[in-house]
Amino acid sequence: MSDLSTPKATVRFTQIASGLGRKKDQIQTLTGLGLGKLRRTRELEDTPSVRGMLRKVAHLVQVEK
Repeated sequence: MSDLSTPKATVRFTQIASGLGRKKDQIQTLTGLGLGKLRRTRELEDTPSVRGMLRKVAHLVQVEK
């Protein structure tokens, strides 16, 4: 049985630069992360796929623990 009460590790990030004029895949990555407007903040589960997406747009986001 899994214990549903244990909190999952999350990563919090904020968009700090615009996606305008960027490559199409970078804009799609921002959208996939739930971003798209400046200073929009999201908190997602810390998984390898989310880490990879954040690495792709690292110059456009600020990551907090």
